[in-house]
Amino acid sequence: MSLVPKVQTHKISRNITLSAAGYNVIAADSPAIEAMTDFLRVSVVVIGPDASVVEANAQMIARGVRLLMVTSADDRLEGLITARDILGEKPMQVAAARGCKRDELKVAELMTPISAVDTLYLKEVLNVRVVDILDALKRLGRQHILVEDVDAATGLPRVRGVFSATNIGRQLGVPVLGFELASTFAEIEAALAN
Repeated sequence: MSLVPKVQTHKISRNITLSAAGYNVIAADSPAIEAMTDFLRVSVVVIGPDASVVEANAQMIARGVRLLMVTSADDRLEGLITARDILGEKPMQVAAARGCKRDELKVAELMTPISAVDTLYLKEVLNVRVVDILDALKRLGRQHILVEDVDAATGLPRVRGVFSATNIGRQLGVPVLGFELASTFAEIEAALAN
C-alpha cells in the first residue's frame, strides 16, 4: 500500500525573512481576549498548599511563570501564589512573626485564598479592550486577574484563563522588569502614551 502525500514540499523562497519572535504584538485598543492566557491552549501550573516556598519558586522558574494555582489533592482551587508573594516582603514578615526561616514557610501561609480572588467573566472579556484590562488590574492593585467561564460539559464554573500585567507589557513591546506593581504600570502607561 502506498500513501499519497497530501502536503507538497517546495524549495524555500529567495529573500525570505524570519517571523518576529516571541509574543503577538497588541495595542491598547486590541480586543482583550488577544492578551489572555487561555488555559484551553496553555497548561495551568499548579502547586499544593503544603509545598514549600522554595519548591514554589523553583516551579515558577522552571515553567517561566510568575503565578501558580494552588490546588488541593482533589484538584479544587484553593488560592493563588505569585512571585511577589514569595520574593517580596511578605515572607520575611510571616517568618519573623512565626520565628522561623523564610525557607520553612509553606505556600498556604503566603497564598491569596480563593475567597479573596477577583475574576472577570469570559463573556464580558470578549467585549473589552486591552486597556480596560490594564485599568482593572491597576484599580485592583494586582499583577494578575483570572477569567472564568462555564464548562459546557459539566455546567460548572471553571478558571478559563488569566491576564498578567507583565505578559500584557511584553505583548505591547514594553520591557517590564521585576514585579513592583507601580513601576510595571508606569512602564506600560509610558509605552501607551507614545
